[in-house]
Amino acid sequence: MKSIFEEMGGTYRQEGDYLIPNLSLLPDTEEYHLGKYGRMRQRYIKEYRHALYSSLLLEGTLMKHLAEIDRSCNDRIAIIEKALMEQEGVTETLKAANQMEWVRRRNSVRDRAEEVILTELVYD
Repeated sequence: MKSIFEEMGGTYRQEGDYLIPNLSLLPDTEEYHLGKYGRMRQRYIKEYRHALYSSLLLEGTLMKHLAEIDRSCNDRIAIIEKALMEQEGVTETLKAANQMEWVRRRNSVRDRAEEVILTELVYD
């Protein structure tokens, strides 16, 4: 009598007195280069969302997930920064007139935009 696993095409190997199923992860053929936000997401789900991390790892979709988060974060931060800079008047004119004020405002915009994407995308 065949098991359901064998009926579905699965095979076993003998290890001592035990039959161990021959299981392997599907290789992810696409190569991903993780940026800052992808690595932050990986560290977060590995430490605080064990079930999600294990599930993504076993399904072979972990790197795809991390790369998508990284791309989404970079796209979103650019959109938020642009909107905040227009709203607060951080322009090239200000940069020419008062560089230190421009740098202060630009850093403030970047920090707020990053805080938004970290909350919404990375640590969710």
